[in-house]
Amino acid sequence: MAYRHSGGPRSYLTSTMTDRFDCYYCRDNLHGKKYVKKDEKHVCTKCFDKLCANTCAECKRPIGADSKELHHKNRHWHEDCFRCVKCYKPLASEPFNARDDGKIMCGKCGSREDGNRCQACYKVVLPGSQNVEYKNKMWHEECFTCFECKQPIRTQSFLTKGEDIYCAPCHDKKFAKKCFHCKQPITSGGISYQDQPWHSECFVCKTCHKGLSGARFTSHENDVYCVDCFKTDVAKKCHGCKNPITGFGHGTNVVNYEGFSWHEYCFNCKKCCLSLANKRFVINGEHIHCPDCAKKV
Repeated sequence: MAYRHSGGPRSYLTSTMTDRFDCYYCRDNLHGKKYVKKDEKHVCTKCFDKLCANTCAECKRPIGADSKELHHKNRHWHEDCFRCVKCYKPLASEPFNARDDGKIMCGKCGSREDGNRCQACYKVVLPGSQNVEYKNKMWHEECFTCFECKQPIRTQSFLTKGEDIYCAPCHDKKFAKKCFHCKQPITSGGISYQDQPWHSECFVCKTCHKGLSGARFTSHENDVYCVDCFKTDVAKKCHGCKNPITGFGHGTNVVNYEGFSWHEYCFNCKKCCLSLANKRFVINGEHIHCPDCAKKV
């Protein structure tokens, strides 16, 4: 809080006596001499300095009868001693801050001492200066920097991780999920396949590069394919009908034997057409037969 003196520096009343009058303490005749009246007692200046003078809160010496004295809250100063403890500016006729620890400061130094301190450099954030306030804490604008790249954030958006502050690019680089395909951060959107994150634009057919988000697809050796490209380029051909075995729809179940594959519905006896899935069969050249028909062939 700033204070201003109402009457400026003052000294005790001093005067001279024309009639016989003695000092209250030493009984010296005060006739024609300067004296001080304190608490209704008449005291010579020598006794006043020795017995009655207040002690200066700054220099710890008595404030003599001939000195100008300033006081505030039962504390006293010589006029020349009443100055800012930081910059030593005389405050006899200036506003000042009286701190709880007894220090007297000018307004500017008081603001620096008692003002908000920057969370980065711990120096005072002066009123009117460029600053950033976040969660009841304050920084100089140039001190409010990204934990990763150390650049001032200023008007950019930022994110936090614990007590650390990050600009958006550094946060994404350090903490965002990485696309399984391009290994770059996924900042928004994206899809998940087999517990792996992907950019939507990266989740495309290996062959034709058509986007597969929301479309039917299948995978082969960590690559994904649309249905048409899988049929054409990847899928095994049925040893019976010679069409691709896609694993979709009616062709979900597959029979494999000695390097050959069949749709389950194609794995039939060549002669009687009996389905041989999960049954005994006989291979005769490129054809399969049930045991009964094999005996007749």
